[in-house]
Formats: sequence, structure tokens, C-alpha cells
Amino acid sequence: MQTVNSDILTHRGSHFDLGVKTGEWLQQTPLLKNREKEWKKRMPRFDIHIKETYDIFQAYAPQIWEELQGMQEVLNLPTSQMILNFAHYRFTPLKNSGCTVFLGQDYMIRNYDYHPATYDGRYLLFQPNDGGLAQIGPTSRVTGRMDGMNEAGLSMGYNFMHRKHPGDGFVCYMIGRLILQYCKDVPEVIQLLKEIPHRSSFSYIVMDKHLNHAIIEVSPRTIDVRYDRTCTNHFKLLTHENRNYTKESKERLRRLLKKTPASIDKMSAFELFNNPEFEIYSKLFKSWSGTIHTSMYEPQSLTTHIALGENKTPTQINFGKWLEGQPLNITSLEGQIDTDLTFATH
Repeated sequence: MQTVNSDILTHRGSHFDLGVKTGEWLQQTPLLKNREKEWKKRMPRFDIHIKETYDIFQAYAPQIWEELQGMQEVLNLPTSQMILNFAHYRFTPLKNSGCTVFLGQDYMIRNYDYHPATYDGRYLLFQPNDGGLAQIGPTSRVTGRMDGMNEAGLSMGYNFMHRKHPGDGFVCYMIGRLILQYCKDVPEVIQLLKEIPHRSSFSYIVMDKHLNHAIIEVSPRTIDVRYDRTCTNHFKLLTHENRNYTKESKERLRRLLKKTPASIDKMSAFELFNNPEFEIYSKLFKSWSGTIHTSMYEPQSLTTHIALGENKTPTQINFGKWLEGQPLNITSLEGQIDTDLTFATH
């Protein structure tokens, strides 16, 4: 069993200044060196096009491009390296991965299951003053988000489906960022996902402040929406897009459905997800599908809960109070995961 940590960082200000702050944080960690080692072990299966990437960001997320510029000023990396590591737009089976999501009456809970070496170990509260919505949640590949909530109460998580037949487009963690950055409710998310180009096939699970919810099934070729409360790692509507092996995902979904009545309260649901006894939490870290964190979002109260690793009382953060100016009195998260694989920042 290994003790792991995640920094909690806050920033109020411009995207460029957030980029500067992020670059300074990166300089204090081995993340970039670890990333370089990973690229040497497995060459990227995509191309880098600077002009096309710049154009797509100007069309959909100009503020995030400013964030990249701020990072580049500190890191002094070539633009091609910035795009490779932080822009998360790809031009044309890697590894399996999990993730489980449940939508309660007034909360969303999910397990983020992946490989620890890809995990930033950074939880960010960001209140921009130059456009876009304030957001809270763990970061993914520095500039992306794998789940989170914004100031409008919109909560988001995604689940991997497959990477066969990829297209030119944004990858999942940048799409998660775009959702939190620019969407206030479920209809806006659906519209955004219909407009932007997608690299791979994922389900995006969202709940807004009005407690509307949706699971949007997306591939590079098509999109469909279901109004369900559970999601694992197979499509229910775009079944022709599913990978060949979905047995484990379907079995995990059956366990989830059996153990989550509609009336289950939020803390019981959190224990269900975070305690390996209930077989939702996964320890398959070497197969790229071990649970790294359990997170929960309450859209109406703008409250978040997160636990690193297993059997952990979640850390609760009142995002609404922070947005009103109340300082955060915690700077890190700590937990235990049953593996010797380390985070990208360790």
C-alpha cells in the first residue's frame, strides 16, 4: 500500500497568469521529465500541426490558448512541444481503462480509474477574470479535466469507450475542460459536443444546477444522448461503436445497478464507490484501470467531495464560498493506493 498526495492550488485572475503559475508549479515537479520518458518509450500515434491547432483553439477556446502561452513563457519550450504535451488536440488499442459514474437525486459521483503514472496530483480551483466559467476539480495532463464542477453548478465526468478508428479532434480531458469552461447547463453541453471534433469514443456524463442530467455518447463519427443514471465503459445507444470486449464493463454495471437504489444517500453512495469490498472500486492499476480517486459533486450547493485512493473519508470543499472570496484552508490531499506505481509528479 502506497501513500499518495495531490496538491490543491487556487488561482483568481487571467488564463495567461494561470499558465505562468502552472509553469512554475511544473518546474517544481518531475512531471515534464516523466512525460519525456513516456514519449521515448512510445512514440505519439498522431501528428502535430501548429497552425491548425492554433486555429481550432481560436475557434473554440481562445482563453485556454492564452493559458498555454503563459506556461510557455515560464517553461521556454518550443510551440510544438507545448502542443504535444498540453494542447490535447490530435491529428491522425492503446490501454484499457475503467471509470464508473452514478447520478443520484442531487449529486454526481464517479471513480476515476486509470494508470497512476498519468495522474497529475493537482486539484485546482480557478476563477478567471478574462472569460469562461470558474471551475473546480482535479486536473488531467495539466490543462485538462477528467471531472469537475463550474460556478453554474454544472458537473461533469467522462468514461472511456474505445480508441479504434480515431479522428482529428480534441481528446477527452480537453473536452472535459471545454465543458466546464463554457457550458452552464445540460443543453449547452449537448450542443457543444455536437459542434466540436472528437479524437476518440467516450461517454460524457453531466448534471446541472436544475438537476437535469444526461449521458452523451460520442465517437468521432456520431453522437447520441440518453437520460440514464449509471455509466461504465460501454455504449448503450451507439452499440455498433463498442469495443469487442465489454464483459467486465457490463458486469460492473450490473453490480452498480444492484447496489444503487434511486433513494441511496450521497455518503452511502460514496462508500459504495470508495470501498473495494463493494467491487466498484478497482485495484487493476497495472492494467490501466485502477481507481485513483473518488469524487462527488453537488450542483445546487456548489459543494465537492474527493478522496484519493481507497477507504478514505472525503475532503469536502464549499466552492460557492470560495467564489465569494473565502480563502481555502487546505493545500493537499492524501490517500493510499494498493500499488507501487507512482504519480507523474512523484
